[in-house]
Formats: sequence, structure tokens, C-alpha cells
Amino acid sequence: MKPDKTRFNCHSALQLLFVGALVLGISVLILGVGLLRAGVQAETNDHRSQLTPDPDWSELIASMDKMHMAMKAVARSGNPDVDFVRLMVPHHQAAIDMAKTQLLYGKDAQMRRLAQEIITDQQLEIELMQRWLKQRESASTEQNQTPTPNTRKDNQR
Repeated sequence: MKPDKTRFNCHSALQLLFVGALVLGISVLILGVGLLRAGVQAETNDHRSQLTPDPDWSELIASMDKMHMAMKAVARSGNPDVDFVRLMVPHHQAAIDMAKTQLLYGKDAQMRRLAQEIITDQQLEIELMQRWLKQRESASTEQNQTPTPNTRKDNQR
């Protein structure tokens, strides 16, 4: 009895189709994992993908990264005025840091003057905001303190 060649060919074709689908599935999976890793890495690196050997650019990006970390560390107080000020302090500090980088590397006289003005103005505003926050903290502390009862004998009648 002769083997059935049509059955053998169908069986081989099915095996080949299965192996092809398996290889395609693995390729898609590998590609998907690669794209997912690339997306996570791009999100993690934020601006770092734009880093160049230029120290001015690196310092500007580092200033922004530092600002974002400081702003993310601010806990919500529930008071919109306090929250605004707490978030603005690192924002202003980043402006100062970036302006200092401009003074180190910038060539344009107008931009250098602007950078100096930013440093002066932002430092004054940071000081103002810090004083404002301290006043709110001390007022809050005073309100939360309860007067101690007077236990002296001469007050007891």
C-alpha cells in the first residue's frame, strides 16, 4: 500500500503554518516588549534624550529636572494659597539656576541682562514667599496652642 501523499502534504502544510504563526507571534511579542521598554525609558528620561555634550544644555535640563522633583515632593496642604507658594518656590529657583547658566554660557548682551534681572527678581520673590509661609505657619501654630490652665493657689477662691 502506497502512503497517501495528499495527507502528508496537508499535515506538513499545517505544521508549517503552525510554526510560522508561532514565529510571527513571538516576533510580535518581542517587538511589543521592545516598544514598551522604549516608551518607559523615554518617559523616565524626560529631557535626557535631548542631552548633548554641550554643558549649557545639560545644565538647563538638570535645572528643570531638579525643579520637577522638588515640585512633585510638595504635599498638598488643602490651602490653595499655601500650595501655590510652595510650588512656586522651586519654580523660581529653577529660573535662577537657568539664568546663572545663561550668564556662564550666553553671548547675547540683552539675554545676559535679562538673566541678571531674573536672578535678582526671583530671589526677592522667593524671600517674600518664604516670609509669607513662615507667617502662616506661626499664625497656625498660635491658633493651635491652647492656653494652659492657671493652677496657682492664689487664683483659686
